[in-house]
Amino acid sequence: MIKNLRFGAAISAAALILTSCGGGGGSNNFGGTPSPSPAPAPAPTPTPAPGTGGLFTPPLQRSLSVTDVQTIIAQAVGEAQARNLPSVITVVDRVGNVLAVFRMNGANQMATVSRKTIGGQAAQGQEVGLQGVMVPATTAAIAKAVTGAYLSSGGNAFSTRTASQIVQEHFPPAPTTVGLESGPLFGVQFSQLPCSDLNTRFRPMGGADALIGPKRSPLGLSADPGGLPLYKDGVVVGAIGVMGDGDYGFDDNILDVEVDAEEAIALAGIQGFAPPAAIAANRISVDGTSLRFSDMVVSDLSPLKNNFAAINGSVGSLIPVTGYTAGNIIAGTAYGTEASGVRASTAAEFTNSDAFVLTDGAGNNRYPIRGGTDSAAVANPLTAAEVRVVLEEAFKVLSRARAQIRQPLDSRMQATVSVVDTHGQILGIVRSPDGPIFGTDVSLQKARTAAFFSNVAAEQQLLNTPGISSIVQRIRTFLGDPTALTGTVAFADRSGGNLARPYFPDGEVGRPPGPLSTDQSSQFSPFAVGLQTNLIAPNVGAHVAFVASGGTSTDTIERCTQVPDVAPGQKRLANGIQIFPGSVPIYRGDRLVGGIGVSGDGIDQDDMVSFLGLNNAGIRLGTIGNAPKAIRADNVVVDLGNANVRLRYVNCPFAPFLDTNQQNVCEGL
Repeated sequence: MIKNLRFGAAISAAALILTSCGGGGGSNNFGGTPSPSPAPAPAPTPTPAPGTGGLFTPPLQRSLSVTDVQTIIAQAVGEAQARNLPSVITVVDRVGNVLAVFRMNGANQMATVSRKTIGGQAAQGQEVGLQGVMVPATTAAIAKAVTGAYLSSGGNAFSTRTASQIVQEHFPPAPTTVGLESGPLFGVQFSQLPCSDLNTRFRPMGGADALIGPKRSPLGLSADPGGLPLYKDGVVVGAIGVMGDGDYGFDDNILDVEVDAEEAIALAGIQGFAPPAAIAANRISVDGTSLRFSDMVVSDLSPLKNNFAAINGSVGSLIPVTGYTAGNIIAGTAYGTEASGVRASTAAEFTNSDAFVLTDGAGNNRYPIRGGTDSAAVANPLTAAEVRVVLEEAFKVLSRARAQIRQPLDSRMQATVSVVDTHGQILGIVRSPDGPIFGTDVSLQKARTAAFFSNVAAEQQLLNTPGISSIVQRIRTFLGDPTALTGTVAFADRSGGNLARPYFPDGEVGRPPGPLSTDQSSQFSPFAVGLQTNLIAPNVGAHVAFVASGGTSTDTIERCTQVPDVAPGQKRLANGIQIFPGSVPIYRGDRLVGGIGVSGDGIDQDDMVSFLGLNNAGIRLGTIGNAPKAIRADNVVVDLGNANVRLRYVNCPFAPFLDTNQQNVCEGL
């Protein structure tokens, strides 16, 4: 999530101190009562040895019980009563299973997606993307909870306020930071989508695969404060999400400290299940700026109430939500078990003993390593042996790399690696043991996005997409290249991300929006980023209608975006596109054969694992590798009239490894 920013005097030292205070500097700020078991402070991971296993310590297998869920809800409801804000309160486990949804009497049934755009102005009759859409309050609460669970790990505890900080047009977001680059995870909010083919759907209770994850989120990841992670024994076990005020928005000014009732309610809910203070977002900085965990602290809360029996049926009740919960409380699954859908790999599945894979709940790898499915379009598709080597080499790089969003310092990077063919079909997915869950879907989005925009078929795919076809000419005009999107340029996700920002170059106000962004910079919001949103808005709309109707309307299909199928039941962009770095296309000579995506622990680190991992696989194999230098996107120079701006391809960390002082590891490759 880290990238170089032109971070000058726009924020004063006093403002930075204010930022660091906003998330609670110690346990008294956000975890006022003891955890059920002592929450151990994390320790640095041992220095790794390249190519060996046993370098990671898998997280303890912990989960929320029914009693835990009852306590969390009762505590949250008590604070909501004290603040006179009837709310919808949701609890999920680490892989996104909805364990309960509680609606207080008088709570808003619906919420409105924020119309706020750049400069804090509300869109007036020009809403784009998801702005202004009415959604069930239950879907907003679930999205907040999923966000808190999916962004967190044993080394970092992130909230929806953290998410808000890192997805906006300037980082950090504030009136005084105009002119800085966009947030490091710009675009991540449109992942974990209800149409994603990776994320699992609601499955009937009692089936062997009922609780496998990762589960989908109804609205993607949330930037609206009120979603906080839950921990036991220092292990993330889920999250709570609260929707009460009817406004599904974001915080565009990090310089103030909000009095946010929804966040206070969530904070009350996590008492006894708070993350260790040492890993909270406010203990993690990005280029000198502390991230934000919560603007509310324990001293802001009313006396805790934890008697669920006293509120159930009188203050409110458990409710069903179509596609997510039957209206009762269930226990969470322990991450790392077969039942959770994510577990340690076997020796037959992957050679590195540290790797985790996605499973179907019955012992089978959901995405076993295989060769390319695209022989109709590619003369020599990727072989299973080649895919295995790419994943192995990428995992080796990952295992040696220094983490950027984990505490303590000098922890090892944790992430997910995905490989796809030119049809977007999954050829293999591996994870490190404690990589944040969000990176699974995002790594796949990244791999598919790099392969798609580098593909000779991209032009026709976009021309045949309803409501999207004009984007082809817009890109060509912007780049001054009438052949753009016909396979002549290899695009990494960093390259496409350059073109997806509301200002080009990124953050420089007064410049035009990138061609993949909204038509006008002033239209941008975290709910309207341009092509990324437009490709999936109909799917999200169909799903929201499905939930709101109680299942009487048709749910979205499990293949995002409106691009045509490349083969029956196959879409190249089956879980949407992603627009922040961490992927490169895979080539055999000068012919595209697939893509690799990495996500979880720093965007420069993600770039390095994909680029250097593929380079090392190419050295080992002699058959495939990175795109030829002559066609990489960093050869493209955009003429802005009074300036020429070169696209980027990848950006690797300067000195990234724990076991060597080697620098500039991607230079010249």
